[in-house]
Amino acid sequence: MKYKVHRFEIDMDKDQGKLEQYLNSLEGEIVSIIPNNRKTTIFQIYGFSAKIDFVFIVEKIA
Repeated sequence: MKYKVHRFEIDMDKDQGKLEQYLNSLEGEIVSIIPNNRKTTIFQIYGFSAKIDFVFIVEKIA
């Protein structure tokens, strides 16, 4: 089995359609989607707000 990791830059407020289109364009099986949760402001540190800059998408290739 071979795996490929894709990095997808995302703005969680407005990129749902882009993510859906990207996932549907992949030919292999999606194993996992891992968000990068960056905590930078005081609200984000205490969990009131989170900012996800990108996601890693792990794809299993036949």
